[in-house]
Amino acid sequence: MTLPAPNLDDRTFQQLADEAKRFVQQRCPTWTNHNVSDPGVTLIEAFAWMTDLLLYRLNRVPDRNYLKFLDLVGVRLFPPTAARVEMSFRLSSHQDAEVRIPRGTLVSTPRTATEQAITFATTDELAIVPAVSEFVGSMIEADQLRDHTPHLGLGRAFACFADRPKVGDALYVGFDRPAPANLVLIEITCEVGGHGIDPRDPPLAWEAWDGERWSRCDLERDTTGGLNISGSVELHLPAAHARSTVGARSAAWVRCRVVEAEGRPAYRSSPRVLNCTGATVGGDVRAIHGEEVRDEVLGTSEGVPGQTFLLKHAPVVLDSEPVVVEIALTRPPTEDGGGGLLPPERHAPVDRPAPGLPAAAQAGAEDPVWEPWERVPSFADSGEGDRHFSLDATNGEVAFGPSVRLPDGGIRYYGAVPPKGAIVRARGYRTGGGRHGNVEPRAISVLRSSIPYVAAVYNRRTAAGGVDGETVEEARVRGPVVLRTRNRAVTIEDYEELTREAAPEASRVRCVPVTDGPDAGALRVLVVPAAPQEAGRIRLEHLILGELVGERIRAYLDDRRVVGARVSVEPPSYVGLTVVARLRARQTADPDRVRDDALRALYEYFNPLTGGPDGDGWPYGRPVQVGEVFGVLSRVRGLDHVEEALLFAANPITGERSGEVPRIDLGPTNLVFSFEHQVEVD
Repeated sequence: MTLPAPNLDDRTFQQLADEAKRFVQQRCPTWTNHNVSDPGVTLIEAFAWMTDLLLYRLNRVPDRNYLKFLDLVGVRLFPPTAARVEMSFRLSSHQDAEVRIPRGTLVSTPRTATEQAITFATTDELAIVPAVSEFVGSMIEADQLRDHTPHLGLGRAFACFADRPKVGDALYVGFDRPAPANLVLIEITCEVGGHGIDPRDPPLAWEAWDGERWSRCDLERDTTGGLNISGSVELHLPAAHARSTVGARSAAWVRCRVVEAEGRPAYRSSPRVLNCTGATVGGDVRAIHGEEVRDEVLGTSEGVPGQTFLLKHAPVVLDSEPVVVEIALTRPPTEDGGGGLLPPERHAPVDRPAPGLPAAAQAGAEDPVWEPWERVPSFADSGEGDRHFSLDATNGEVAFGPSVRLPDGGIRYYGAVPPKGAIVRARGYRTGGGRHGNVEPRAISVLRSSIPYVAAVYNRRTAAGGVDGETVEEARVRGPVVLRTRNRAVTIEDYEELTREAAPEASRVRCVPVTDGPDAGALRVLVVPAAPQEAGRIRLEHLILGELVGERIRAYLDDRRVVGARVSVEPPSYVGLTVVARLRARQTADPDRVRDDALRALYEYFNPLTGGPDGDGWPYGRPVQVGEVFGVLSRVRGLDHVEEALLFAANPITGERSGEVPRIDLGPTNLVFSFEHQVEVD
C-alpha cells in the first residue's frame, strides 16, 4: 500500500463561507442579514470559491512532488504499442509479370464524417509471382500419383478420389513455381458426383507444401459445394511455399485432402472433375498500425552536452525497427573520435548552413556524411566517445548525453556530443499505436499508395496487439513496484513486472519455478500475447509468442536477472477441450440463435484471455469439470434445458480427441483452449 498524500488544507467551500460569516458577526454585529440574497454574502461566497480553488491547487503540490520523484528514479510512461494484422492485396486479374508490393505501403480504414482514418503500413515487401498450374492429379494409394492433366478440358470427367472416398485421398494441383504468401484462384469445372456430404461444410482440407510438411491453407472462398458444382476456390498459401517431388513429379504443390468428418456427413461417392486450372491473383503481407517517417530533420546541434530535440510526430512505436539518429558531418568519422565524437571544446566546428538549403546540403558545401548514433535506455554506461542518445517514446524527445562536473573540477561526459552546427536527423521511425488500431475484419479497405494492378485490399482477421500508452495514474501505481525491484529480478513477482515492462502488449504474464527434472531450479516466464477474438474464438497461432517479442523479453530479463539464474520465456501449454452438447430451446426461441449464443458462451468462458469465473482469463492449473459446462449453457437466453453435455480433451494442434471425461486436470503451466465445440439444438 502506498503512503497517502497529505491534505495540506482540508477546508471546504461551505466551511470557508461559514467562517467568514462568523468573523463578520464579531467585527460588524449590526450586519444581521446573512441570507444568500444579500450582496455582502454574495461577495463572501465569491471569495470563498476563489480560496477553495487555491486550496485545491495547494493540495496538488504533494502529487506533483510525487510524480517528480518518480521521474528522478527513472519511471517513464510506457508508450503505446501498435496493432499488427495480415493484409491481403488482390489483383484485378492474374498478371504475366511479377507484381511487387513495396515495404511501407500505406493502407487505412475509410475516413468518415465522425472518425479519422486508421493507417497501417506494411512491414515487408510482397512479391506476387505469376505462378500458374501445370499439373493436376490425384492420389489414392501412397506414392501413386495419377496424372489427369491430358484429360483436362476435353469433356472427360475423372474421379479425384476413390469410388468410396476415404480419409487421405487427395486431389493435387502442381504450380510451375512456388508462390509464398500468395493468393491463388483455382477454377474447377465439376459434375455432380460427390454424394452424401453437406455442401456448406464438406470434409475437405486444402494444404500446401512448405518445404517440411503439408501446411493448412486459409480458405478465402469456395463456391464448388465440395467439388460438386462448377465454381472457384481461393486459397491463401503459407509464407514458406516450396517445390517438392510427389510421385516422381516436381512442382509447387497444393492439394485438397479428404479429412475425418467429425460429426459431418461423409462422401458416399467421389466427386468428378472436368477441368481444373489455377493462378495467383494476390498475396498477403504483415502490416503494423502507424505511419513511417523518414529522414526527418530535427535541428542543428549547439555543440553542448545534454541537448534535446523533439520529433514532429509522437508517440513513437518501439516494437518495430530500431530508431536511429544521424549526425551530418563534413568529414568521415575516424578511429580516434574525429567527426563529432569528442567533447565540444575539442572538435572543429562545422559552418552553419545558409537558410533555405536542402537537408542533403545543410552540413556544408559538399555532400555530408551521415553518422548513425545508437539509442540507449540511459547514459549510465556511456563513455566520452560513445555515439549514444536516449528517446522518450511518449513525447518524442531525443536527448544526447549530459556532462557532470567532478569534485576536482574536471568534467565527465556521458556520451559524445554532436559537433556544433551539425544537422541532426532521424533516419526513420514509426508513429501511431494504441488500442484503436485493433480494428475488425475487413475494416481496412483503402489503399493509400498507388500500385498498378491492385484492385482491392482488406484484412481478413481482427488486428491485434494495440495497447494504449500508460497514464499518469497507472505510473503512480507502478512507481512503488519499481522502487521495490530496483530494476532487478530476484523474486517471481520481479520477473513478472519486468516482463510487463519489456512487453506492454502482453495480455498475461506468469513466472513459474521448475521444481523437478533436469531443469530444476530454473524459471519459466509464461507470456500470453493479446490475440484477436471473434465471438470468443481465438486461433492457436495467435496465442504463440512472437519471435521478436520473445527475444526482446529475454534480452531485457538477461540484463536484470540474478547471476546464475536460468530463465526461459515461452508460451504456456494449451490443453484443448471440446464440448459436445444437445440442447432444447423454448418454443418461442429461434434454434439457430440459441445455438450461436451457446457456442459464444462456451468459447468465451473456456478462454485463456477473457474466460474463467472472473472474466480475466482462465486461471492457471484450474481443472475443467463437466458441471461448469452445464452452468455456462444454462445461462443462454432462449434455452429450455440441457439434455446432454459431454466433455472431451483435445489436442489443439493435431485435432485428436480423447474419450469422454468428467474432468480435465491442468498443470501449473497449463491453460485451456476451446477447440471445435459442437452444439445441437432441438
